[in-house]
Amino acid sequence: MHSAVFLIEFGAIILGLGLLGRFAARFRFSPIPLYLLAGLAFGEGGLLPLGASEEFVAIGAEIGVILLLLMLGLEYTASDLVSNLKTQYPAGLIDCALNALPGAAVALLLGWGPVAAVVLAGVTWISSSGVIAKVLGDLGRLGNRETPVILSILVLEDLAMAVYLPIITALLAGAGWAAGGATLAIALGVAGLVLMIAVRYGRHISRFVSSDDPEKLLLVVLGLTLLVAGIAQQLQVSAAVGAFLVGIALSGEVADGAHALLSPLRDLFAAVFFVFFGLHTDPASIPPVLLPALALAIVTALTKIATGYWAAGRAGISVKGRWRAGGALVARGEFSIVIAGLAVGAGIEPSLGPLATAYVLILVVLGPLTARFTEPVAMALAAWRRRTERRGQADRPTAMPMPASESESVSVAVSAQASASESASVRAPVSAQAPAPADSVAPEESGSDEAVRP
Repeated sequence: MHSAVFLIEFGAIILGLGLLGRFAARFRFSPIPLYLLAGLAFGEGGLLPLGASEEFVAIGAEIGVILLLLMLGLEYTASDLVSNLKTQYPAGLIDCALNALPGAAVALLLGWGPVAAVVLAGVTWISSSGVIAKVLGDLGRLGNRETPVILSILVLEDLAMAVYLPIITALLAGAGWAAGGATLAIALGVAGLVLMIAVRYGRHISRFVSSDDPEKLLLVVLGLTLLVAGIAQQLQVSAAVGAFLVGIALSGEVADGAHALLSPLRDLFAAVFFVFFGLHTDPASIPPVLLPALALAIVTALTKIATGYWAAGRAGISVKGRWRAGGALVARGEFSIVIAGLAVGAGIEPSLGPLATAYVLILVVLGPLTARFTEPVAMALAAWRRRTERRGQADRPTAMPMPASESESVSVAVSAQASASESASVRAPVSAQAPAPADSVAPEESGSDEAVRP
């Protein structure tokens, strides 16, 4: 009976997710908010709480996170990552400063403590690569000049996850500074080692994994990813980082084939993950944190736009392209929920999960809108400002010209005054017009030494 209930519940979840995904695709927006809302509806305090399938959904959610990071790693090669680190690190630093600090500040203002501040900083910092890539494709901007700048910022954020997630894992586990430093050192060492191996021996690894049979390729890549993720989790590095590094190590035809085979699995388990996060968030806990979430969403939307504008300007992109780059970076999504999910699982702060859910719901809906309308709105405001300045200059008072009669009388008076002065000079005695002695001439009135000699 228990297995029958499990199959009914899990089948209903998958069917519902499929219908929600079709609805979102019809209206061209990300299905992530619908998945979160579905989890809220059938989770704690929802309309119809699920019980039999919760354990399986939790395992599926963990696999979903691993596949999300694996597929992200398959998008890049090790040489791409090294090149981005060398050329775009200033944009990454600006991105971190402008977008992580507001989240940390809000957590501290709410009295949640330093660990929650670090978690919320990550939630507000990382943009949604999946949502942004889909929006750029829908808008036909993949070939635009500003798109490489956007992708560089996303790559740097993904690289930062390899350092950030181990830190979060150590902090949530209650490890001290020594243990946290050791975990970070291990994470950095493993990441550096994998990058070095991927750069030097990536072809050999891909040749070992490669197979002409799609079934064998799927099993080898998926098994290798889960194995490395489990080892990374055992070392307190984070399973997600391990999966990301496996994706980086694979390249060429193997990466392309694995991407095609794993995409359906990624979509399935990622949807399960978003539902799982919603299942563990009580809808009644969202209204108390809705205003802070809305304020934080507005502030970090503006800081993301500023980040993209600055980074695109640094790359020599036109003003319109700068606004497009900024608007495209606003969306938050899967990785913000991943970070918040770690904190919710550790029980750090009860209100953190609801605030992260509301925050992501707002920005995952707002992100496609800012990507589409930031540039035309900015250009319209700039044109309105120029028109206002011109109108202000036209309204300034200027010297009014005199009437013709008045100007003629003034010129006659000036001519008469000049004639009187000339006649007075003629009648003046010669002695009065005699030149002054040479030694009384001012230096500035004499052109040279010869001009003042008798």
